[in-house]
Amino acid sequence: MSLLYKLNKQNLEQMKKFSISLIFTFLGCAIYAQSYIGFLTDNNKGVHAVINNPADITGTKFRTDINLVGFSAFFANNVYEFKALELLNDDFDFDTDATATFTDDNNALFNVDVLGPSFMFNLNDKSSIAIFTRARAFFGANEFNGESYENLEDLTDVNTDFMLNEGDFSASANGWIEIGLTYAREIFDKENHYLKGGVSVKYLQGLGSGSLSGRNVTIDYDADGTPLPGGFTTGSLNTTGEITYNRFADFEDDNYDYELPTATGIGFDLGVTYEWRPESNLDDASYKLKAGLSVTDIGSMKYRDGIEDLYDITATVNEDTLNDQDDLDAALALFDIAPQRSLGYNATLPTAIHANVDWNFNNKFYLNLNTDVSIASKTKANANRIANLVSLTPRFETKFFSFYLPLSVVQYSGFQVGAGLRAGPLYIGSGSVLSLVGGESSGADVYAGLKVPIFKSKPKDKDSDGVPNKLDKCPDTAGPAGNNGCPWGDKDNDGVKDNDDACIDVAGAAGNEGCPWGDKDNDGVLDNVDNCVDVAGPIENNGCPWEDADNDGVFDKDDKCVNEAGTVANNGCPEVVEKDITPDVEKTLNSYAKTILFDHARSSIKAESIEVLNDIVALIKEYPKANFVIEGHTDSSGSNTTNQRLSKSRATSIRDFLVENGIDTNRLGVIGYGESKPVASNKTSAGRQLNRRVEINLVN
Repeated sequence: MSLLYKLNKQNLEQMKKFSISLIFTFLGCAIYAQSYIGFLTDNNKGVHAVINNPADITGTKFRTDINLVGFSAFFANNVYEFKALELLNDDFDFDTDATATFTDDNNALFNVDVLGPSFMFNLNDKSSIAIFTRARAFFGANEFNGESYENLEDLTDVNTDFMLNEGDFSASANGWIEIGLTYAREIFDKENHYLKGGVSVKYLQGLGSGSLSGRNVTIDYDADGTPLPGGFTTGSLNTTGEITYNRFADFEDDNYDYELPTATGIGFDLGVTYEWRPESNLDDASYKLKAGLSVTDIGSMKYRDGIEDLYDITATVNEDTLNDQDDLDAALALFDIAPQRSLGYNATLPTAIHANVDWNFNNKFYLNLNTDVSIASKTKANANRIANLVSLTPRFETKFFSFYLPLSVVQYSGFQVGAGLRAGPLYIGSGSVLSLVGGESSGADVYAGLKVPIFKSKPKDKDSDGVPNKLDKCPDTAGPAGNNGCPWGDKDNDGVKDNDDACIDVAGAAGNEGCPWGDKDNDGVLDNVDNCVDVAGPIENNGCPWEDADNDGVFDKDDKCVNEAGTVANNGCPEVVEKDITPDVEKTLNSYAKTILFDHARSSIKAESIEVLNDIVALIKEYPKANFVIEGHTDSSGSNTTNQRLSKSRATSIRDFLVENGIDTNRLGVIGYGESKPVASNKTSAGRQLNRRVEINLVN
């Protein structure tokens, strides 16, 4: 943008220096900034809690906390990387002493946050208030085309034509003061859970505001594009695009008689904090885990006398005429003599969401995870923004001393490591100091201040049980707070303390909350050993009734036929009515037996005989007290010894089948007669077939 109205340098080096100085002077306020990195994680930050979560001014160890003065400054950019110590040199030059990275989206920023005289104090055990003063200034830039500067720096001749494409960019600056009132109170405190909330209301007074933004800006410089009398020439600038210029009325006065702008507004901060306190402890901030969520800087300031001009800079202007202009208004008027003008504009606060988790992992040692996320517009004129940030901060913390080691990823600056401490009234630190000492960095921050912390006095506790003497009903004997400092008794002497005893006047068992066991089903078996509390049963069956699966009146434990109804006299089995075997039955058995087929010259039964064998089994079972003999017979083919052995073997095969299917082996005899008892002549085939037989006969 300097090239729009300052191409009047007599040599190229002057033009280069002016351009880079303009970048960091005018690259205004789509702001990204942070304050007091590391220190704001401390439980003993006191009134500084108003900066990021108003809920945290209550439920602390402070009776009151007075800040005398605190200062925080922050710088970040994505153009230059530099070493911290070199910045202190008087002859430091960004061109030669820093590493530059030029892109078409370079950004720079600077922030100052001063917490003036402020204090907080407790109204009672559950609520606190704070009154604070604060001055803040934001400077920065968005989307500056650094490649344009790099191209300019590569020029070796000031009389060289060049073309710059600036595109879209914005630059602005804002400053204001805040006077705020914060109220925070406990929302609930139950068992291990504690929740508090807070709100801040802030009166805002603007100190100054200005912004310059461009849209689709290009600059075409022709070194000898304008003829002059006497045959001389001067440069000309052919430009396109739009420039928006915002400022309050006295922004360009040169008499230095400064008066506050007519610019006021109201801002708000809201926050809640939850603490998990698993151990009973009367000290405040005795949590194991804490989580906070807040929204800060809701609101804006109205610059009622503010001016906003919109210039169409599509024009051609000669260099000499541009050099003769004394201020920016006059220079811009060369490109557009009648800009669109409106009066009054808003400068918005850097609205942001803060999420915080703090873990007390070992007495005085903590680990904090914090994230800050801007929700303000990046492109809106005079809109302030904080840097998006994620920070992991281990810290050591005691009543009068704390040390922090923040490790952060900061928008535009990348990864940074810092350190800070609080020692009595002094707090000092930086979120980037170790990164700066260790090498080059593109950002830096520092903070320091003095305060007067006044902690709550610790109440006297004679028996050291955590209950102050004035609240302790047994000041000489340690006891829990839940019993007013007295030890729990055991009124019924059952070994269960009264606080855990549900039957304080009747002795009982520890497993039943100090109450005696009952007998709900009145079966004489106490409920603690009764497997069927609601149904009466004998003690032998653990209080459950005996089962009777076949409902024959004989319990299963005594029933020898569990799944078949019977009689008590027969042990739960059906009564058997003994029947005599008639000759017809015996004849039937033998007719069945004679149809049994065997493999040739073997004792194995053929499969087609299985059905008739099952019929034999069923018939024999009808006469459970009768005994039978199974006789095997053959014809006269073969030797007598062979026939004797084969006949007995076949009779044995039938007996084995009957036994396998439920017939008692003691009821069955086996005899092999071989060829000794023919029933027909062995001289004919029909006779031999009749002689090959098996008979099942009743044994008297």
